[in-house]
Order: sequence, then C-alpha cells, then structure tokens
Amino acid sequence: MAVKKAKTSKSAASEQIDAKIEALSDWRGETLARALIRDADPEVIETVKWGGVPVWEHAGVVCTGESYKDKVKLTFAKGAALKDPSGLFNASLDGNARRAIDIGEGEKIDGTAFKALIRAAVALNAAKQAAKRKRAPDS
Repeated sequence: MAVKKAKTSKSAASEQIDAKIEALSDWRGETLARALIRDADPEVIETVKWGGVPVWEHAGVVCTGESYKDKVKLTFAKGAALKDPSGLFNASLDGNARRAIDIGEGEKIDGTAFKALIRAAVALNAAKQAAKRKRAPDS
C-alpha cells in the first residue's frame, strides 16, 4: 500500500506575498529578496501587515519589503543596532531604530552581505526576547 505524503500548505500571508510578486510582474518582484531572506533564515515567518506590506519575522520583525514605482525598499526594524560592514544600508539612516536598503531597477544586492544582515537581525531579536524572558518575574 502506497503511503501518501502530507501536503504542506503555504500560509495565507505567503500566498498574499506570492500574489503581490506576481501582480508586480516586473523587476520589483525579484528584488524583494525573498529567496535570500528564506535562505538566510529558513525559520523566518512571512506575514503581511500595514495594508499589504510583506513582513519577515523571527522573534520579532526582521525586515519589511515595500515596492514603489522606482525602487524596492527593504527596511530592517532594528537596523540602527546592526553592524553593516558592507554598507548595504542606504536609506533611513538618520533614525534611531530603522535602516533601509533602497534598490532601483537594474541594481543588484550583495547576497552574502544581505544574508549576514538578516542573520544579525534574527540574532538581535532572539537576544532581546531572551533578555525579556529573563527579566520577567516567575509566576
């Protein structure tokens, strides 16, 4: 008797992101760097917030991906706290929390450096979450 494999279902958010990428039908869909994000952190959770913005989370928001007519903006929620030795952050540089990478048509992102930022953001989120648990009173 043949054993049927369980069908893995995509989350509704992942399907919404698929639809958004398909609807863009141009360079911006590929530029969202979704594959790089998933490669850097296979446990990342895809969500959609704020009126349809793709959000990648792991122990908190890692980054968001917004598409505009002339660019894709990948915003790291706690980017100001991350080291960026490759200088990928090129937008939202004045704030105390966020940092962003604006990518225009034809521009390429350094995949290795980008994945390092994703991993650093996840590590920062996990450390902050662990510190919160440590401070929380025992029940």
